[in-house]
Amino acid sequence: MTQILHDTDKGREKPPLPARTRWAILAVILAADVLDLLDATITNIAAPTITADLGGGPGLVQWLGASYALALGVLLVPGGRLGDRYGRRRLFLLGLAGFVAASLACGLAPDPTTLVVARLAQGAFGALVIPQGFGILGATWPRDQIGKAFSLFGPAMGLSAVGGPILAGFLVDADVLGLGWRPMFLINLLLGGAALLAAARLLPRDPGDRTVSVDVRGAVLLTGALLGLLGGLIDGSAQGWTGGWTSRPLILLAIGLALFAAFCRRQRTAPHPLIEPTLLHNRGFAAGLALGIVAFAATAGLLYVLSLFLQQGLGRSPTGTALALIPLTIGIVIASIACHGLIHTHGRRLIHAGLLTLIAGCAYLTLLIHNSGTHTGTWSLVPPLLILGIGMGTCFGTVYDITIGDIAPAESGSASGSLNAVQQLANAIGAAAVTTVYFRTTGNTTHATTISLITVTAALTLCLPLVGLLPRKAQKNEHH
Repeated sequence: MTQILHDTDKGREKPPLPARTRWAILAVILAADVLDLLDATITNIAAPTITADLGGGPGLVQWLGASYALALGVLLVPGGRLGDRYGRRRLFLLGLAGFVAASLACGLAPDPTTLVVARLAQGAFGALVIPQGFGILGATWPRDQIGKAFSLFGPAMGLSAVGGPILAGFLVDADVLGLGWRPMFLINLLLGGAALLAAARLLPRDPGDRTVSVDVRGAVLLTGALLGLLGGLIDGSAQGWTGGWTSRPLILLAIGLALFAAFCRRQRTAPHPLIEPTLLHNRGFAAGLALGIVAFAATAGLLYVLSLFLQQGLGRSPTGTALALIPLTIGIVIASIACHGLIHTHGRRLIHAGLLTLIAGCAYLTLLIHNSGTHTGTWSLVPPLLILGIGMGTCFGTVYDITIGDIAPAESGSASGSLNAVQQLANAIGAAAVTTVYFRTTGNTTHATTISLITVTAALTLCLPLVGLLPRKAQKNEHH
């Protein structure tokens, strides 16, 4: 992850902060990361309710998740470099304030377009906040104690993954003050506002380094490219592909491809590209990057389709949907914890096992839904969802650690930042692509879900040959 830095004053280390202050700073950074995770997942549960209120149809369902992940993914690396250039405290406060304001805009959005723009802004400001946390911890915690701080991120994120969707479902069903789905965004004013006040009081000032370069042109080109590609894909799935080469979806796709070509060219010529070209020349890193894109995209789409099936096919409420998905989250947490101690002994074999488990879980779930349809019972979903969660936790808890296994130490920070950004972009692509299959499949909800699951299974199967190209083991003594 981000390299750990130590503040110095004229060559001498500053005296360490009091333990109480360090723990308070950690709490603030954890709160920001939890907010990011909550807002990345809440629309999985609430999308049908939001579209029923605002309209927008399938296109809004697809954009709700994709827009946030797209902005977050594109701007994570530039956000980290902006923090290096202008100071991590300054960027953390700016990003958190913007995130709270964007959450207010989401909660007050009168129409689908406003909501999608606000979700893009949420993701963009989140990308200013998240990269600063590890650098701030590295500057405030002694090296021999930093492991204690990092060790809390896994449990906190696991609890948030379980509790976030349940909280979102509860807020939607509770219909607080007759506001429907809106309180799940407006609650960020309370949570984010408290974190902002604490951060302003606690975070140490740092001047930044104005010599650090930020590839703004590359970020703009990538943003435009992905907006065009996702826009064309979503517009085509919602409106159809009629009209020949002059149809709006194909024009958007063409614009997206042209901008992506310009982005690739920019990466070869920029002095500080978003992804270092030398990393792409590393076979293991390139294979892990490709595997991560496909696998994360497939599972992001899977989670969206499962939520749609539970609500549109089985008639579950948002809270009931979140509760039904708990076995999947439990599987992720259990497998992630179990694999933490195995990664240095079993290496890439864990990824192979995780993918096979994921494929088995998808096949199980596909047969269950195909045979039972809208009569599928909640308890009958527990085994396949638990298997899926174990597969996700085994594979995704290790894939990027293995991917950077033979990266030079000097490039590990850049590699980790790039992989985290690509994961978010894969989430955006998957949310749009798999739901496109779902909405464009003719017939009932059961048939659409079955075809979507088959698509996910096929994508995961394509990842299997890439495992053999990965480094055999992870690097030791990495902090995450």
